[in-house]
Amino acid sequence: MKVFLSLLALCALAALVLVGVGVAKLDFLFGVILPYLAVVVFIVGFIYRVLKWAKTPVPFNITTTCGQQKSHPWIKRNEIENPTTKLGVIARMATEVLFFRSLFRNTKAELVEDQRVVYSSDKLLWLAGLVFHWSFLVVVVRHLRFFVEPVPACVDLLEGLDSFFQVGLPLIYITDLALVVGVTYLFFRRVAIPQLRYISLPADYFPLLLILAIALSGICMRYFSRVDITSVKELSAGLLSFSPPVPAEMTGGIGVLFYMHLFFVCALMIYFPMSKLMHMGGVFLSPTRNLIGNTRERRHVNPWNYPVKVHSYEAYEDEFRDKMKDAGIPVDKE
Repeated sequence: MKVFLSLLALCALAALVLVGVGVAKLDFLFGVILPYLAVVVFIVGFIYRVLKWAKTPVPFNITTTCGQQKSHPWIKRNEIENPTTKLGVIARMATEVLFFRSLFRNTKAELVEDQRVVYSSDKLLWLAGLVFHWSFLVVVVRHLRFFVEPVPACVDLLEGLDSFFQVGLPLIYITDLALVVGVTYLFFRRVAIPQLRYISLPADYFPLLLILAIALSGICMRYFSRVDITSVKELSAGLLSFSPPVPAEMTGGIGVLFYMHLFFVCALMIYFPMSKLMHMGGVFLSPTRNLIGNTRERRHVNPWNYPVKVHSYEAYEDEFRDKMKDAGIPVDKE
């Protein structure tokens, strides 16, 4: 049912484009207004969530580490897993963000036939996550060629490396296939594993299906149903310069498939700030990762501590001494 609801929502988005562009000819709405709205919602929502997290008090050093902390001089410490300097924290965050350090150490527990719990490595999840995120990043960077002229040299270099194995035309990008494979694995993993399926919500399935729809619609435009690249670049450059063309008759040149692809991207940008995808910004504000592990050499005092009126045991005994004696409770003072 959860998967069905996510599929239904995705189909509703596709039907909205088919009716809005193919029938009602609302090209300006789907080609200009919605992209601007999506960018505004994405930026404002992203900043709001980050500022809200940044204002959350963190009174204690609550780093979670797996390496030896700095203590005695003769004990070798781990400056990456348990950093005691800001440079070490930067290195730990870099390995977490770029290479998913914690996910690499992820393990899975299975109950075997003789009722024993066996723990084993789960590197496939780490690999799929790494392939998915890096492929998504490369695809986004490659799309810069539609917005800027001349195309930056770094984008041309990245595109050449991405199509390294190509023979003939059109260029087949490795990241296109890798993105589809990665997101497909992450989706079916949630469906196939009973424990994971039990705790999954429609909010876990929908973004995966939406990203898959973005990737497949883009692949279809590039390799099967070709679109007018000149018109697409004209629209993209116009949006970036805040002088978009009036796409009154642009549907014939661009096609409904492009508007569907663009609408899926806009839906993802609008959905992003209110979803679990915000871990992209939240990982930098995680106190379990961005704090220095120096609790053995520095005492951390809660800066929000305030004077508290305490009731000492001596005062408690003075107040209830007679009742304590009657109840047979020993007292310090007779």
